[in-house]
Amino acid sequence: MPRGQWTGRALARFITAVMITSGLLMVTDALLTVAWQEPVSALLAGREQGRLDAQLAIAGRRAARERRRLGPDAPYARLAARHARRLRTGDAVGRIELPTLGRSYAVVEGTDVETLRKGPGHYPDTPLPGRRGTVAVAGHRTTHGAPFRTVDSLRRGQLVVMAMPYGRFTYRVEGTRIVPPTALWVKRRVDHDRLILSACHPLYSAEKRIVVFARQVAVSSPR
Repeated sequence: MPRGQWTGRALARFITAVMITSGLLMVTDALLTVAWQEPVSALLAGREQGRLDAQLAIAGRRAARERRRLGPDAPYARLAARHARRLRTGDAVGRIELPTLGRSYAVVEGTDVETLRKGPGHYPDTPLPGRRGTVAVAGHRTTHGAPFRTVDSLRRGQLVVMAMPYGRFTYRVEGTRIVPPTALWVKRRVDHDRLILSACHPLYSAEKRIVVFARQVAVSSPR
């Protein structure tokens, strides 16, 4: 067999093998995304979560110093205001804990596309826990760690915790609504302090939003 012909066949087999392998990887990625979450962006989000945790450790030590300086009775609103003044887009805000779902994530400041790749994002036009009003947090459901993938499983009476560097704020779920993306009224201030969690709905679509409403029921010192 001529050498050129053999080389051509070998090259064809190599290209076929690469295409088959690439196809299998794409199918595997798709299956993982449907069953759980998109794996590549999940890996990247995990790295970002580690960086945010390091920032929160520093913020926690700073908050502890401020509490000692201001006294144990320092208003949480004052501590929250100090924390808010330092925040820039992409900075670590605190940690959201979803005990009934077995999930916990560092929350980042901002809800733009780039920022939400790091984890759940705090809407900058809403207050931080400790200040009056509606605290709003958004998160992905299928990519970038999918922090809010199972947020639709939250039920009335279940707890959500915002663990901030200066305090722990516990909220009790009151209900869930499906709304259009333009429903900005969900962030309005009401007659009690509350938290809302927002994510795209249904899965793999940005057609609507699922919003979980939770009422603040307890405040305590940070652990």
